[in-house]
Amino acid sequence: MASYDLTPQIAPNLDRHLVFPLLEFLQERQLHPDEQILKAKIELLNKTNMVDYAMDIHKSLYHTDDVPQDMIERRAEVVARLKALEDAAAPLVSFLQNPNAVQELRADKHYNLQMLNDRYQIGPDQIEALYQYAKFQFECGNYSGAADYLYQYRALCTNSERGLSALWGKLAAEILMQNWDIALEELNRLKEIIDSKSFSSPLNQVQSRIWLMHWSLFIFFNHENGRTQIIDLFNQEKYLNAIQTSSPHLLRYLATAFIVNKRRRPQFKDFIKVIQQEQCSYKDPITEFLTCVYFYYDFDGAQKKMRECEEVILNDPFLGKRVEEGNFSTVPLRDEFLENARLFIFETYCRIHQRIDMGIFMCSKGAC
Repeated sequence: MASYDLTPQIAPNLDRHLVFPLLEFLQERQLHPDEQILKAKIELLNKTNMVDYAMDIHKSLYHTDDVPQDMIERRAEVVARLKALEDAAAPLVSFLQNPNAVQELRADKHYNLQMLNDRYQIGPDQIEALYQYAKFQFECGNYSGAADYLYQYRALCTNSERGLSALWGKLAAEILMQNWDIALEELNRLKEIIDSKSFSSPLNQVQSRIWLMHWSLFIFFNHENGRTQIIDLFNQEKYLNAIQTSSPHLLRYLATAFIVNKRRRPQFKDFIKVIQQEQCSYKDPITEFLTCVYFYYDFDGAQKKMRECEEVILNDPFLGKRVEEGNFSTVPLRDEFLENARLFIFETYCRIHQRIDMGIFMCSKGAC
């Protein structure tokens, strides 16, 4: 099943902090050697400020209580830099923590900047310091603090590019804290900006859409309305074109959403054609299940693919979420998928046959 692991394709389109939950899942499922996962974690951590975490992983990987000198020195650098940024941002942070002072802020950013400068001697340098402090907090793994400071920074920022960067950071922080409702709001804000913003190159806009779709997987497969909303987003023409052009592996998630969605949508027939067209660039048991049912009417093949689909779902970080119920753990999406997949086979079989061999459907339930 490691051959169906999409982490190598997904990870380059994520912030490095968002890759950690994927690695944790893969380690739990033992899809790859433990040593390989730990080395991947170390490599990611070396590009962050999460030095303590890196030290812990190093100890686990090499079975030692000692850590390299460069890690110790790096930790000292991080602590010193954090203190310097904290001091630089302190005047603005102090203001923002004062409820009475915050009431003086208005919707007009230019008024706010002038008011802060005149009354509190807080200028562009302190506002920039707040951004750098928030970013550093994020790199240290303090996602709650980073989210708060990035939100406050965006309320004062007049630079659209820097404001957009802060919004991406805020989205990542909310995802990592599993605040799905807030994360969905930030996702929709980003989508609106990406779709309306003038980019220096059309390719940059396409890349932003690809990033947005990859980041959205965390939200859509955890939010209660996510499986409907992933169809609304991924199936839009511009986004579907981006998938076909650059990230056909995302078809796995759109296909899954269509299968588990109780309401059959008009777009489903068109999506089946996309699955067929993209077979050369991407296929897995989930997309092959759909081609078996809707193109080849190969119901025996569809039954076999269902068993493979179950394994793919169980070993996918987004699809294989487990829910603890007492002494048992279940994977709700797997159960929904298999139930709806059987229904797909039954509906299609009935549509093209005058007589029905019920043995086929008994086998699909594991009765033979």
